[in-house]
Amino acid sequence: MTVVLAWTTTPEGRAAEETAVAEARRRSLDLVVVPMQEGTPEVSADGVQVRVHAPDERDRDVVGDFLDIASEEDAALIVIGVRHRSAIGKLILGSSAQQILLEASAPVLAVKAAR
Repeated sequence: MTVVLAWTTTPEGRAAEETAVAEARRRSLDLVVVPMQEGTPEVSADGVQVRVHAPDERDRDVVGDFLDIASEEDAALIVIGVRHRSAIGKLILGSSAQQILLEASAPVLAVKAAR
């Protein structure tokens, strides 16, 4: 079992990273980092084994890949960063976080950045 992090470089992503590390440490589980945007995750977590599992770059369904990886990694917990969006923004753009919350087979912890 693992803690799976949806990694981004946003303030919400950094807050989710801190929370995922703390949860992995608390539960004595490995942390699997899944990049949701371009970039190379460098997550430091003393006492926690960290692995990066990148989705297939050719696939256009990043959220679907993320959910597949979480399932493959036997996620005990999924950690995502979320930000405030208006109702119109949610209607027009959809929401990756919402899709993860609704379709994940493991519990999802949604983390906001401090204001």
